[in-house]
Amino acid sequence: MPQGVVLLASFLFVVWLVVNSSVEAPIVAIGAVVSFVLAWIFARRSDVWKITVTPARAVHFIAYTGVFLVELVKANLNMLRYVYAPRIVIRPGIVKVRMPLTSPIGRLVLANSIALTPGSLVMDLRGDALFIHWLDVKTTDPEEATRMIIGPFEKHLGAVFG
Repeated sequence: MPQGVVLLASFLFVVWLVVNSSVEAPIVAIGAVVSFVLAWIFARRSDVWKITVTPARAVHFIAYTGVFLVELVKANLNMLRYVYAPRIVIRPGIVKVRMPLTSPIGRLVLANSIALTPGSLVMDLRGDALFIHWLDVKTTDPEEATRMIIGPFEKHLGAVFG
């Protein structure tokens, strides 16, 4: 059985448990079966889930999770600042940033990481460029915007997904 099936099944199973917020035997059993079947179907139909798990990649994924949580908290605090400010001074706009990752799953994780942090939303992906709607545009320079938006995630996601 490929590692991708185990990895995807594990992820789907954790999502199942979180969504159901229960560890009763029938729910766990159904979640395990459904997760494995879906993972097996997806892994058979695509090379995307052929991910080799190594200790270094696992450490980088854990580090990415920590970085993502820190960025999520920072973005939420920024949103609080905008909402509760007596006068909102923002410059919304769309910026172009460089997409450093080449694997489809890595690109998906990066785009979702950006979209899940309040104040930014991925609008389009063209080649190696992402177009992001940024609530408060700090710069329009693509290199500087890449450093500010993608920078925190790039090192760890590059090590995990390439």
